[in-house]
Amino acid sequence: MGWFVLCYLFSTLISLVSIGRLSQQEKDLEILLLRHQLAILKRKLDKPVKPNRAEKLTLAVLTARLRLVTRRPASALRDVIRIVQPETVLKWHRELVRRKWLQKQKPKGGRPRMSQELEDLIVQMAQENARWGYGKIEGELLKLGFTVSESTVRDVLKRRHIVPAPRRGSSSWRHLMSHYKEHLITCDFFTVETLTLKTLYVLFFIELGSRKAHLAGVIANPNGIWVAQQARQVMWELGERNPPWRFLIRDRDKKYVEAFDTVFRSEGIKIIRTPVRAPNANAYAERWVRTVREECLDHLLILNQAHLRRVLKRYVEYYNEARPHQGIGQRIPVASEQSPCSGAVEHRKVLGGIINDYYRASGDYYRSSGDTAVHLY
Repeated sequence: MGWFVLCYLFSTLISLVSIGRLSQQEKDLEILLLRHQLAILKRKLDKPVKPNRAEKLTLAVLTARLRLVTRRPASALRDVIRIVQPETVLKWHRELVRRKWLQKQKPKGGRPRMSQELEDLIVQMAQENARWGYGKIEGELLKLGFTVSESTVRDVLKRRHIVPAPRRGSSSWRHLMSHYKEHLITCDFFTVETLTLKTLYVLFFIELGSRKAHLAGVIANPNGIWVAQQARQVMWELGERNPPWRFLIRDRDKKYVEAFDTVFRSEGIKIIRTPVRAPNANAYAERWVRTVREECLDHLLILNQAHLRRVLKRYVEYYNEARPHQGIGQRIPVASEQSPCSGAVEHRKVLGGIINDYYRASGDYYRSSGDTAVHLY
């Protein structure tokens, strides 16, 4: 204990001697630096946080000034800088010097920047008109009151990664089929297992243009005679339409007998059979099967054939007359003439609450028997 006290007194004496050799300016700088560190430590006791930018700036300036006055090396500053490493403070100071000499960029001259609205309009014209070149787009914009040069149109499309008209004008299958989708109808089967593990077959049709679904029938053992009869029933229900059907897409299932095809050929409809083991060739029908399973059948236990027919009939009514469809721009396949935009918002429970349908209260809004309406606001 006595030896510790003796060492402490000796170190204190050496500190007094070294302090006595300092000038008044050096003492003042050390006092300011130590006081600043004490203020930071006091704040960190209340809430442990890192020094903010203002505190770093003060430490860097005081340390640089003290080093300049005393001409001490960085290692000699450890007696004064206690809360961080001296190298860290010197790094902060170098950052301040770099920012000081960082020149501000001069504003570029030239034409004013094009408005976002005009740029979006140029892109829209190029995407909607694949065969339009830069000059054609320039002319259309001039007709609308926008003065834009061909080079500007070219730069905008290049910036948006849109290729020029000769390559952009090539028609894709998606673009080609969009012209004929109103004339196309597709059909397919899918199976459902009942509670007693009995397999039921469902035959349905999909209109590709409107995405309207038609439930043809449900049966346990389909044969050619039954399938042909369902085709006659569907054609009778569809009746005359404008534009008329021109093509029916189906797979190569043996249940589609010659009598089935004859029903459609008699109406001037050409049968298009998909390749073998190519479900993507009938993608619309496959996607509808996934939809009806995910939204309806996966959440129910089907008791028998009559139960499945009743459930699917109710779901098809909801799908055609109340469900927005992403593939047709969030529209409803069989939309009402004027959807109400005012009135109280209500919702009805479809299939016992498996699906909720929201709508504005209106007397002419579609509502099937068995739905439960709930007033929201």
